[in-house]
Amino acid sequence: MREIVLDTETTGLDPFTGDRIVEIGAVELFNHMPTGEVYHQYINPERDMPAGAFAVHGLSIEFLSDKPVFAKVAQDFLDFIQDSRLIIHNAAFDMKFLNAELDWCSHAKIPMKQALDTLAIARKKYAGAQNSLDALCRRFGIDNSNRTLHGALLDSEILAEVYLELIGGRQPDFALKVVQNTGANTPSGDYTPPTRPSALPSHITQEESAAHLEFIKALGGETLWKR
Repeated sequence: MREIVLDTETTGLDPFTGDRIVEIGAVELFNHMPTGEVYHQYINPERDMPAGAFAVHGLSIEFLSDKPVFAKVAQDFLDFIQDSRLIIHNAAFDMKFLNAELDWCSHAKIPMKQALDTLAIARKKYAGAQNSLDALCRRFGIDNSNRTLHGALLDSEILAEVYLELIGGRQPDFALKVVQNTGANTPSGDYTPPTRPSALPSHITQEESAAHLEFIKALGGETLWKR
């Protein structure tokens, strides 16, 4: 059974008010084990980056300006996921963005039934508890010390471990690492992510900080400074 654990980063909360995807990360599982195949792509959103979103993922317009637009990578992304089940934390959010972007470049939308929402699973299993990705890592003893900010590929790797804990299928020797791969959209052995701040930049105003809080809340997560 092939499954794809997937995450996106965006410029905001709603594609229908002008927000866009800026990063996609995905990890392939087969029979609940990592294959070493990953998909990773930064995307030029062709717009500005709100401070609240930048505080979440640390991706600046300057960094993204030379990256391809979504239409240029859409087919490669679809070729990677195929018709596999998509494991997503707060699936409605990512699927809304993915399907909006696909529709805008004349690709068929991904059926919602193809996605499995780990946030919904966690909320059902641990009703009343915090069920953000960080909270679930603490619950299951998963090391997320590298997660100073949100990153689509790292979050996908962490979510894969969380998902298998949620369904009781994690193996004792289960480990996910970004491995060398010759795919055009895959990090190589010398891959280095962009510099991301470890906290909110000092110039962010209270209004922008409030927008950041709303952004995290909509993602089903916790604030960056309350881990």
